Formats: sequence, C-alpha cells, structure tokens
Amino acid sequence: MPETTEPDDRGVQIDLISGERMDGLTSMEKIRTILDSVHEGNIVVLEQGLTPDEESRLIEVTMSEINPDGFNGIEIESYPSSSGSDQGFLGRLMGKQQDTKLTVIGPADRIETLHKDENLISTLVRR
Repeated sequence: MPETTEPDDRGVQIDLISGERMDGLTSMEKIRTILDSVHEGNIVVLEQGLTPDEESRLIEVTMSEINPDGFNGIEIESYPSSSGSDQGFLGRLMGKQQDTKLTVIGPADRIETLHKDENLISTLVRR
C-alpha cells in the first residue's frame, strides 16, 4: 500500500483495494493487509471481497486482537455484485463478468451500518 500519512481531523481515510491487488496475496496476507489498515482507523473497501473461509478467518484473527484499551474489533458488510448482463456499466464496458462481492470493513467504533440490501450498503462513519 502507498505510504499513509498521520490521521487528522479533516476526515476518514478510505482504502479502496482492487481485486487484482488482492489476487496476488495469500489468505493470511489479505487478512493482515485489512487488519493493519483498520488498526490505523481506516475504512477498507474490497472490490472483490473475501471468500467465506477468508471472512471467517478474518473474524477469528480480529477476535484474538481485540484489546479493551485499544482495538475494538471490526464491522464488516458484503453484498454480491451483479453478474452477466445485469452487471454495472464499467464491467460491461470492460467486457468482464464477475461473480464477486464488494466488502466494506472498518473499525467497530467508527463505522455503523445504517442500511443494507442487495444493491446498497449505507454506513455512518465517525471521525
């Protein structure tokens, strides 16, 4: 990941991670990449999401890292993306067919899911 700067009062850092970047990583490297960013207070958005096994492992590792005086855990929301002829404009333009999902992950004390359905994840992010 690019070098990050110190967080400030202007906003919240959101790391948008492409599927191509995650494809080159092992499951544990993906989990570590996500958790390192979330530990810094960042919100992570994964273009392709994680497998069910990777999500389970992410939750397991997160639980082992919860600290009453610091890290409070994560909030994670995912939904399947469209596939085939129903996929988004960019996917159709690029000729890609995906059966993956977008995933939003953030610190439990900074992100709150307000609404989730098959087409929308709406969250409130606190500074």
